[in-house]
Parts: sequence; structure tokens; C-alpha cells
Amino acid sequence: MAKSATVNVGPGGKTGVRIVVCGEKGTGKSSLIVTAAADTFPANVPPVLPPTRLPEDFYPDRVPITIIDTSSSMEDRSTVGEELRRADAVVLTYACDRPETLDGLSTYWLPELRRLEVKVPVIVVGCKLDLRDENHQVSLEQVMMPIMQQFREIETCIECSALKQIQIPEVFYYAQKAVLHPTGPLFDQESQALKPRCVRALKRIFILCDLDRDGALSDAELNDFQVKCFNSPLQPSEIVGVKRVVQEKLREGVNERGLTLAGFLFLHALFIEKGRLETTWTVLRKFGYNNDIKLADELIPSASFKRAPDQSVELTNETVEFLRGIFELFDVDNDNTLRPIEVDDLFSTAPESPWDEAPYKDAPEKTALNGLSFDGFLSQWALMTLLDPARSVENLIYTGYPGDPSVATRVTRRRRLDRKKQQSERNVFQCFVFGPKHAGKSALLNSFIGRPFSDDYSSTTEERYSVNVVEHGGIRKTLVLREIPEDGVGKLLSNKESLAACDIAVFVHDSSDATSWKRATELLVEVASHGEDTGFEVPCLIVAAKDDLDSFPLAIQDSTRVSQDMGIEAPIPISSKLGDFNNIFRRIVSAAEHPHLSIPETEAGKSRKQYHRLINRSLMVVSVGAAVAIVGLAAYRVYAARKNTSSS
Repeated sequence: MAKSATVNVGPGGKTGVRIVVCGEKGTGKSSLIVTAAADTFPANVPPVLPPTRLPEDFYPDRVPITIIDTSSSMEDRSTVGEELRRADAVVLTYACDRPETLDGLSTYWLPELRRLEVKVPVIVVGCKLDLRDENHQVSLEQVMMPIMQQFREIETCIECSALKQIQIPEVFYYAQKAVLHPTGPLFDQESQALKPRCVRALKRIFILCDLDRDGALSDAELNDFQVKCFNSPLQPSEIVGVKRVVQEKLREGVNERGLTLAGFLFLHALFIEKGRLETTWTVLRKFGYNNDIKLADELIPSASFKRAPDQSVELTNETVEFLRGIFELFDVDNDNTLRPIEVDDLFSTAPESPWDEAPYKDAPEKTALNGLSFDGFLSQWALMTLLDPARSVENLIYTGYPGDPSVATRVTRRRRLDRKKQQSERNVFQCFVFGPKHAGKSALLNSFIGRPFSDDYSSTTEERYSVNVVEHGGIRKTLVLREIPEDGVGKLLSNKESLAACDIAVFVHDSSDATSWKRATELLVEVASHGEDTGFEVPCLIVAAKDDLDSFPLAIQDSTRVSQDMGIEAPIPISSKLGDFNNIFRRIVSAAEHPHLSIPETEAGKSRKQYHRLINRSLMVVSVGAAVAIVGLAAYRVYAARKNTSSS
């Protein structure tokens, strides 16, 4: 049996690098490729070479390279475009003895790459260096600086000569290196500084290596770091040398305890400036980072989030206790509140703060100074775990979660089973808030997170969330309110499983407006019908908002009729303006805890149930009839057997 070939996996998980070479006709593309592969200048080359492979041992990273030559003919431009879209890196050539070919890079080739949306590193290569006019010598930096400032995708510029074999291997080494160890994610060329996401990742690595938590890497800690990343210890003299280099350039980079965070970051900026990007990338990859400087997918236990549509994901009690400790650690002024600067510090080892944008930014209750109480802090985590459990666990890891990430969360029981057991075991409930425009949905969400009432109306066009802790019967539950704009109901219900994530639905109407009531009941029927059709029925409550205004005529009669017809509770009156909420949030939680109750029935649903009852009754009659027939047949057989016996 033949052995399967082993594929060498290089840095960043790459098993090969595809480099496409293009440029004007006669700029030396084919000669460059042949000379690199054969280590000799070709006497004759075809117009376009077939794909050329450089073996994995050609360069130190041991990743094979495939070089694609391209045609310079206009009729082949579409084929060239297809090749460029498949490239890992692009080598653009110009001829050192023909200045117009250099101009062609900025007037055609580089804009063409942008038009094709080719977002890979570009290496600009000046070929035929041996033919340059010696009377017009100019520095490469002087020539290329304006172009590089305009086109930031250019990674490196280099000049070479295939005939004289000057810097030919370097061309494809730099191209491969730009793919395996890219500059873009790490370093901002314009500001000459590490990029924020790189700084955050290196800060996390520094903290993980600072075992005694004294804010500096001792000689022993530096040595452990070196062994982990590069599999070789540092000699004492080397450690002294490293610290001396840092201290000469950055005094605060070293203190009496060792290398500080500032010094650690300075070292990596120095490596990158000197072209040693592979050093920083090796460190990042040893600590689980991918090319986007985020934790690699395989480190996030996605298998632990597998669930049915009507299951949800929650934090475990142990994880909540870990977050309590994190809250106390970053609450520097001990005011039981995390100020925005303290939240930023907490997430300073994550690629970015996960709560800076919707839906998290405005979801929790905040203090007058925009701070988060512990309940608000936990509510944010609960919301993120509910909506995006992988991101939640990823950020737990960034903030120093010490345990097994696969057991940081738990998957809840199916809501269908909760209905059978007539009790929900969930700690986090999601409530969909429906209603027509001007009904008071947003006011309800705002009041839930302690925001003052405002008479100024602005229509909600996008879904939004509010989340808070609700104390109910001595137990604390987290309630998530998800506002569904009236115009978004159709889109929501177009998905068969859209109600699977809903623990309870609330239908808000303006109690002073008969049209608002009519539309709210229409929405109730739509949602109830969808639940009946898909099997994802949900408990429903009706909220009569703006109770400070006079009710519309026949409000009591209409609401009583709808409640009785559909088998749900009468509308709950509230006034956001007066702050009278009639225990609405506790009532929502209570209804969610008992998922078998408050489920509305439409006329179609009742007819369907009645039909099933008739069918089942008919089946029962048939079954009884069949049983009687079987018993009768058995009795006859016994009688016949006895008769035969007596006759004989």
C-alpha cells in the first residue's frame, strides 16, 4: 500500500505560495523566473512560461512556491486578471533601462490591481539592472517613495539582473516572506508604529509570560519566553545585551525587575523596522494568533456551541465567578462601577473592545458617567453569549480565562422539552418586542435600562437590544428585550426558525389609538400563526402602553374579546411617561419561565387541533373495533377447537 505524501505546513498554515509575475512586454518577467528556478540565465525563453515550482527547501520557511508567468498581450488581459485574483502575492516588473515601464506601474498596473480587488502583497522589481545608463544613476528609494506612498499595497521594492544573477533569489524570497510574514497587520508604514491590534496581542502575550505579575519580565521569564517561541534558551550575556539595546533607546523599557511592557513592544517594533517580521510572527503564532491577529479558529471550541434552533447558550456559574473577579480587578477606584476607561483597559488584550458597536454599545444600563455596574457588566456578557457564543468565549480567553474554554458555557435544554416539563431552566430569556410605529416599544426598552422618558419620537429602523437583570421570586434572571421594527416583521418571519430563539413575545400598542391596537393584534396573529406552522409557538403578552392617556372607545371590550379568543392574558397597562410599569418585566420573566402557558391560538390553529382530535378519535374507534374483531376471532377459534375435540 502506497504511503500518502506528507504536506509541509508552513507559517500561518500555508502549504504553498502562489506568486503571479506581470508587467509590460520586454521587462524581463520570463528571464527572471527561469534564472530563479535554474540558477542560470536562459539563452532563449518562450513568450509565456508554464507554471514554475520552487521546491519547499528553496527557502528557510520550507513552503513550496508556484510562480505564474503572464502574457503582456492586450487580448490576454482577462486571463491575466483571473491569475491575479488567485495570487497570494504579485511581482510587478519594470525594466531599469526603460523609465516608461516604471511609469506604467502607477498609471496602469497598480490601479488595475485595485480595480480587480487583488488585495495581496505587491513586490515591485526593477529587472535588467545591468542595462541601466550609468550616467543616470538614481537611488531606488528616491524613485519608489512617491509610488509607495500612493500605493500602500507595495510591500518591497528591489532591483535585479538575471544576466548578472544579481538579487534574483531575493525577489521570490521577499514575495514569499510577504505572504508568510506580512507587514500590513503588524506595522503602519506611514506612522512607523505598531498597529493597535498588534500592540494588544503583544500586551496579552507579555501578561501571560509575566508569571509573577510584577509588570516586568525577569531574566528567567524572558528565557522561558524564548524557549517557548524559538525552542532555544538565551545565554545570560544575550539577555544583558537585549536589555542594553532597549535601555539605550527607551529608558522606561527596563527597570530593576526586568523588561517592561514598553520595552517588550519596543523590541518588536525594532525587529519589524529591521525587516525581521518573522520574529514577531513566530511569537504571535506560538500564542495562537492567525494572520488577522486574532485567536485561530481551532482555539475557539465551536463544537461546544452546537445546538438545536430552540436551544440557547449561557455562561456557567464558574464563568460568572471568574467575571466577578475580573470586574473587581479592573474596578481600580473600588466604586463598584467600571468606567469606560476601565472597560477599555479590561479589553486592551483583545483585538478590539467587543462592546463598542451595536448591538452591545447601547444595550445595558449605565450610570450617569457611562459606567457599568456589575449587573450591567454581566448583562453585556450574557447578551454576547446569547447572540455570538464563539465571540464571547474568544473574549473570555483574551481577558485571561484560565479554564477549559469548552466548559465556559452551557447549552440550555430545548424549549420544546421545557414546554412538556412545564418549566424553563434558563437563566437568560430573550423577549421579542413587536408593535406598530408610535406604540411605545423603544420607550419600554429605554425604561428597562433606566433611561429617562422623552417625548421626542424617532422611528426605530433597525433591531435593537436592551438587557438587564430582573429579580423574580428571590431569583435573578437576565432578560434580553429585542425590539423588532414594524417594517422588519415580514423579513423576520420569512425565516422558518425565526421564533426558535424567542422565549416570549410582547406586543405593544398605544392604548389611546384604535388603529395601533388593530395593528398590534394583526401582528399577534401573524406571529402566532407562524409559531403554529413551524412548531415554535411562544408565550405572548399584550402591553397597553401610554396608559396616562385616555383609552380609545371600546378598548376594554376589544381587548377582552381578543384575549379570550386567543387564550392569553388581558393587556397589561403601563405608562413609561409616569414610570408606572405594573411589574411588566417580572411578568415577562414569569411567562417565559412557564413556556406552556400564555400561548395564543389562532382560528386556524384551533381548527387544526380540532381536526387532529377527530382523527385521533377515529383512529381510537378503529383500534377498538379491530380489538373487538380480534377478540371475537380468537373466541371463535377456541370454540371451533373445542367442538372438533368433542366430536372426535
